[in-house]
Amino acid sequence: MSTPVFRFAPSPNGYLHLGHALSALMNADMARAAGGRLLLRIEDIDESRCRPEYEQAILDDLAWLGIAWEQPVRRQGEHLADYCAALAQLAAQGLLYPSFESRADIAALVTERERHDTWPRDPDGAPLYPGSAGSMSPAERQRRLDAGEPYALRLDIAAAFACAGPISWTEEGQGLDGETGTVPADPGAWGDVVLARKDTPSSYHLSVVVDDAIQGVTHVVRGQDLFFATSVHRLLQTLLGLPPPTYHHHRLLLDSGGRKLSKSSRSTGLRELRAQGVTPADIRRMVGLS
Repeated sequence: MSTPVFRFAPSPNGYLHLGHALSALMNADMARAAGGRLLLRIEDIDESRCRPEYEQAILDDLAWLGIAWEQPVRRQGEHLADYCAALAQLAAQGLLYPSFESRADIAALVTERERHDTWPRDPDGAPLYPGSAGSMSPAERQRRLDAGEPYALRLDIAAAFACAGPISWTEEGQGLDGETGTVPADPGAWGDVVLARKDTPSSYHLSVVVDDAIQGVTHVVRGQDLFFATSVHRLLQTLLGLPPPTYHHHRLLLDSGGRKLSKSSRSTGLRELRAQGVTPADIRRMVGLS
């Protein structure tokens, strides 16, 4: 029987808060209980937001919490070739196409569509891709690529799902609506998702499944906010021939307004709590762990 492998994978684009502490501690606790391994991955592809000082703060906070992880730490920015190889594999299956609309163009298209009817949105609330780049002629695509136009590389979700067939995953935690056990995947709810951009070699969806496979991750323990994204991840795993891990989506910590804690809302960081004299044992109690 293989050794269970867990991972904690933060982005160094801000300081860790209590929500991160819950996820990191659950991964560490579950790895220890299973006699497994705990890996640390730094998801630093977004160079515009990631900072070395945030990465160091992550390492400091995790060590302060008493969490130990295996070396070396995998940093996504050091493995871009792995994501390019996955994109090439999907392109060879005819499942990718470039779209050239800007975010403002897409917003305008959605506004126009909604003059006649409600335009569908993905589980995160963002509108599905409304453009027609999927039907653009190969010659026109190449002309625009050769001209150096910015683009987003999208997965043709309908073609991809037809290629993969029905898929599901094993859920040992719980979805937002109480889903557990064998959960059928619904990648179509996300539309033609972006897997890369001209200036960004990989999206979260692509890099996370590639990293998990390369690192031999067997158990993905993460917040319920990523429950529905698992449909896309299972689709990509199937298309790329990657082994699926077991998933465990855990409860989210909410602020006084009922919103999940986040870096963007400047939720109180672990470093601030530490400076106030809070102990690691206090943190465990604050996130609801014994």
